[in-house]
Amino acid sequence: MLDYFPNLETAPRREIFPGVYIRTCSLDRVMLSLVDLEPGSVVPEHHHPHEQMGYWLRGKARFTIGGDVRIIEPGQWYRIPSNVPHKVEVLHEPAQALDVFSPPREEYR
Repeated sequence: MLDYFPNLETAPRREIFPGVYIRTCSLDRVMLSLVDLEPGSVVPEHHHPHEQMGYWLRGKARFTIGGDVRIIEPGQWYRIPSNVPHKVEVLHEPAQALDVFSPPREEYR
């Protein structure tokens, strides 16, 4: 039976890149992930077939999407279409983001 109210604290915390940790919750066609990033950590440039959107919760980072570079701060949204290269470089304090993937990324379940 599906747990309608999963607990964030019991979700597995995985390190996906050095200093970058993710917890996820998913259904068949969508995944929500809470990402914690240590100061100075880097999500190297990559791309994937999944659409990704997010909301920056804490800290600042240099975020590159499709060659467009911005300093992202709490309260900002971002959108990453399928197969568009993107990269994140966290600045001087811990950061946190809430990401949505569609379809879910199987390697993060």
